[in-house]
Amino acid sequence: MRFLRTTSTTRLLALVIGVVVVAAASAAIALAATSGGGTKPPPKPLAQAVHDALTAPKVDGVTARITFTNHLIDSSAVVGSTPLISGATGRLWASSDGKLRIELQSDSGDVQLVSDGKSFLVYDGSSNTAYTGRVPQHQDKKPEKKTPPSLGQIRKGIAQARQHASVSGAIPTTVAGEPAYEVRVTPQHGGLVSGARLFWDAVKGVPLKASLYARGNGSPVLSLGVKSISFGKVSSSVFAISPPKGAHVVDLTPHSGPGSKQPLTFSPSTPARLAGNARNAVKHLASGAVLATYGQGLEGIAVLEQKAEQQAPPGQPQHGDRNGLSLPTVDINGTTGQELPTALGTVVRFTRGGVEYTVIASQPEQVVLAAARAL
Repeated sequence: MRFLRTTSTTRLLALVIGVVVVAAASAAIALAATSGGGTKPPPKPLAQAVHDALTAPKVDGVTARITFTNHLIDSSAVVGSTPLISGATGRLWASSDGKLRIELQSDSGDVQLVSDGKSFLVYDGSSNTAYTGRVPQHQDKKPEKKTPPSLGQIRKGIAQARQHASVSGAIPTTVAGEPAYEVRVTPQHGGLVSGARLFWDAVKGVPLKASLYARGNGSPVLSLGVKSISFGKVSSSVFAISPPKGAHVVDLTPHSGPGSKQPLTFSPSTPARLAGNARNAVKHLASGAVLATYGQGLEGIAVLEQKAEQQAPPGQPQHGDRNGLSLPTVDINGTTGQELPTALGTVVRFTRGGVEYTVIASQPEQVVLAAARAL
């Protein structure tokens, strides 16, 4: 957790976006074979289209040209940029055994995201910083053989999802010259998130594009999609976890042993209600931090509280960034904190009485500020 305490909010957001990009692109590991056309596929029920994608034969790997769009942050709110914050074009490689590599190129510096299924690397060229760590692994003593869900199970899962969101049928379309299906999801309690769209290859089952939309905006605020794609074995050297020479390396691997939990060294602030939302859970994390959640779904508020390593001088901005990125400051009852407003929500961080507070919600800026000031 030391990294969370010392990095700037902007760098933290960039890393989180990077992890989201990796997670979205990792779905391409469920690869399949046969060649694509370029015409729309025939109409199918959503459950059948999903089942066909999950049961399609595997191929050895994927190589693609990609476009990453990011309109989360107003350029006037942040000084400085990275491809993970401003968006970029680049390349993607994925293998059928769980390996992934993404490279994004821009004038403000390149970004690399690499995972071999066990370890990961996120390299930010604008700051010459590499974040490394271990991918969480299942601890099952007797791992079961993975098999795709049945058509009935998929139908049941879609029905359950429709209790919490509007889910479209499978919409025939094309992406990067490949026949594809699209599904649109609109959550019932999405906060500032109005919906998402996912496209996948109708024959191969490979995800081709994913987009996330903000309330009141017809264009995606986050989108990752392929411009061109080819299929075939990818050299293992592409997925080597190796930080560039001379890079500053930050190891994100937890140092505490499995099942261990650091004791609390502070008194957390967890009021029964926060900004009109009732408290629904308070969790003591293994790192010695506390996570409190309020409200329902994406409309809720999350508060992370942890012992601060160093108190910033009064009136001085906290979490300064040596790499040229800076955020607006905000007053939290006499304490100077940092605020990061985005199209999908707001993050506020401040330190008071030796405790660092991070307040996150997919809510308008004034709601998150009110929550921070009520702690």
